[in-house]
Amino acid sequence: MGPLRPGLSAGGRTLSYLDFGGPGRPLLALHGHDNEALTFAPLAAALAPRWRVIALDQRGHGESDRAHRYERGEYVADVAALHRHLGVGPVPVLGHSLGGVNAYQFAARHADKVSALIVEDIGAVVDCDWSFTTRLPGVAPSREALAAALGEAAPCLECSFRRADQGWGFSFGIADAVASQKALNGDHWDDWMSVTCPTLLVHGTRSDELAAHHAQDMVTRRAGSIRRVELPAGHVVHHDVPDRFADAVAAFLSRPR
Repeated sequence: MGPLRPGLSAGGRTLSYLDFGGPGRPLLALHGHDNEALTFAPLAAALAPRWRVIALDQRGHGESDRAHRYERGEYVADVAALHRHLGVGPVPVLGHSLGGVNAYQFAARHADKVSALIVEDIGAVVDCDWSFTTRLPGVAPSREALAAALGEAAPCLECSFRRADQGWGFSFGIADAVASQKALNGDHWDDWMSVTCPTLLVHGTRSDELAAHHAQDMVTRRAGSIRRVELPAGHVVHHDVPDRFADAVAAFLSRPR
């Protein structure tokens, strides 16, 4: 049996999410740009049955509605709406890239709702290059043609492939993704430093998004409340080394609080 796909209303729009189920404790997961909740399926399988992964299709991605705005406050409000909808207490929150910033900003602004934080390969200062998104093919005649056009990037994006009347494309709008990436850029040190819960920072050693010196600075400034794990991966660590990523997350979550 596959994951359930419920939805909720937030700010007049519908947000979709995947509940991978099981008897475990809830873990909220937030994907990065150009992706969606399904990217966490391998992690959900690896963490079961101890953890029940619930992954949000963030605004403008996957099966969630597109939005007029993709500002920081709107993303954090969406996470708060999901938490409220689920009716759970303090839970661990995991986020990759865009989702990582959303996760630590949610933890900073709603400390009573987050018991632990896992941030995958994103910094406290973000200078996003959206040129990759603008170069994405608009429509392809087949799924295979779309994958071929993407080349090495295809495996990271394939869960976002969608078939439409005109052909194969993505579950996100390219203009929406670029607007979101532009809104993500900035200095978020205040939020990072306001997080009080135990935190794991996962850094890909080949990342083109999070430099090693910046990752170390993020740890140094919050000494005592954070662990850093380096894994031999690019920016999408959970895709490049899924087993090692899952092991690092499981080990962190199993530590006494």
